[in-house]
Amino acid sequence: MGLGTVDSAFIQDVEHRPKPTISDAGDIPLIDLSPLLAAPTPSGAHEEVPPAGLSGLVEEVEAACRDWGFFRVTNHGVPTGLLERIQLAAREFFALPSEEKRRVARDEENPLGYYDSEHTKNVRDWKEVFDFTVEEPATIPSSSDPGDERLQEIKNQWPEYPHEFSEACKEYAKGVEILAYKLLELIALSLKLPPKRFNDFFKDSTSFVRLNHYPPCPAPHLALGVTRHKDAVALTILAQDQVGGLDVKRKSDGEWVRVNPIPYSYIINVGDIVQVWSNDRYESVEHRVCVNSEKERFSIPFFFNPSHHTMVKPLEELVSAEDPAKYHEYNWGKFFKTKRSSNFRKLAVENIQIYHFRKTQ
Repeated sequence: MGLGTVDSAFIQDVEHRPKPTISDAGDIPLIDLSPLLAAPTPSGAHEEVPPAGLSGLVEEVEAACRDWGFFRVTNHGVPTGLLERIQLAAREFFALPSEEKRRVARDEENPLGYYDSEHTKNVRDWKEVFDFTVEEPATIPSSSDPGDERLQEIKNQWPEYPHEFSEACKEYAKGVEILAYKLLELIALSLKLPPKRFNDFFKDSTSFVRLNHYPPCPAPHLALGVTRHKDAVALTILAQDQVGGLDVKRKSDGEWVRVNPIPYSYIINVGDIVQVWSNDRYESVEHRVCVNSEKERFSIPFFFNPSHHTMVKPLEELVSAEDPAKYHEYNWGKFFKTKRSSNFRKLAVENIQIYHFRKTQ
């Protein structure tokens, strides 16, 4: 299936899926981060009480993570020029002919670069993307085999055009990474933890940015830009354009809620890693992207990931006799490698998810 046609196999696949309704009632919480810019989070290694001026903000973050798993932030400190520059670069790159884009196509060895639904034989997601890491190069396991300790360096594949593409991408990634650490510290405080409790996990991080392009779809009632899923990462920081299309599954009633665009805001969602670290106090929530029959859509998620050697498990401070650990620990690098490998070949086992590590009580 190419991005310009909808074949019969795809139609059959989608027609047999349920068609959840979209509710216009309610939207994800909107949080103003300006108090954070006026009073930065504390730097003390053991300080757990939010400083004056941040208590209300921490309470908002706690409620949003607990009740929704999603929230939106404004006055976040990321310069608007960084977003505008990378948005322009993305539009110019995706406008190139397919043969040019595929010069930097990702493969089973290097998961970075360009791919589309035709390239990966993915008949479910109507989009094309370009991935690049924040740390360059990034280190991940060579194999998903638990007994194989070999590592590999993965390097970004930058196209020749647009000429300033790589610079725009790198500057944007560094700007959003600063926001990611601020949000991580707010989440730590909301869990009654020291603000920098999570920070060491992200040294030599495997964080990456994805440029998404959703072309107009001739049969939007049959396709999704991205099927329903949860993010395996720690946090996702999403910039979307004014076309919209992101739906979040509301925890209170299971209905799909459309997240309406607000210029220069960011949409934040808790990923599987924070769910495990918090021992289910915060939950990674299902979401999807719907396509448009007339307009193309662009979005830019930043996936905040720890280092490959991080062992993910419930934090000791959040485990007790009354609330024991709900997950066995797992290695993030092996998890990441397994997820990426499944994009290119059918694995002998079900695609790995955090529920595979859930303990039976």
